[in-house]
Amino acid sequence: MSRHLRVTGGTAILRGPSGAEPMTATTPDPLQTLRAYRSLAPWNLRDLSMLVGAVLEASSVTPINAAARARPSERTIRFYVSRGLVSPPDGRGTAATYSYRHFLQLLCIKVRQMEGATLDAIVAEMRDLTGDVLERRAAQALSGLPAPDQLALRGASGLPRGRSGRALSGWIVREAAKEGHLPTTWRRIPVARGLELHVDADHPLSRVGPLEADVAEAVRQALTKLLPTAPT
Repeated sequence: MSRHLRVTGGTAILRGPSGAEPMTATTPDPLQTLRAYRSLAPWNLRDLSMLVGAVLEASSVTPINAAARARPSERTIRFYVSRGLVSPPDGRGTAATYSYRHFLQLLCIKVRQMEGATLDAIVAEMRDLTGDVLERRAAQALSGLPAPDQLALRGASGLPRGRSGRALSGWIVREAAKEGHLPTTWRRIPVARGLELHVDADHPLSRVGPLEADVAEAVRQALTKLLPTAPT
């Protein structure tokens, strides 16, 4: 029995034996995946930094310069604004917000840095680029970009706040409940001698929770309240 695979656009068509109905498997469109992040805007500076860093970490881009992989800090983003690499935010001070265009600008800057470009070269390249061009460039460079509900956002800083954080946490909780019957993997977190915590890799605690050391410490503190105390 022979089968033939033909790819048309973003759809892979698997041909079975003669007379059988073709089976299709749709490949996610990187541009549509990237546009899903637009619904999370606007962001404050902290959340924009966190989200761009998580997207870059999840990408398949291998940096020529290892330092370029680092998440753009809030200070770095302000520097990019001062250099004209990133458009000024809407508002000032702690009330400043950043749009989907800012998100795209940061992604393109970091990708070009990871490819070895200097800041001066990036300034020249990005001058007067339209949003459509930025979007296409980012989508092409980040072809392995996961959808927002599949993005890993673990760390001490926690989830983004506001609408962005509510949307991401809602997606993750719904996906965890929906996929509960599927095969999964487990993360083992050592807590103490003879004790470890097993967490489903798809559970929100694994996806967006604190670091493993912080989880272990929280469990140890909880257990001290349950264990009997030694007599004095």
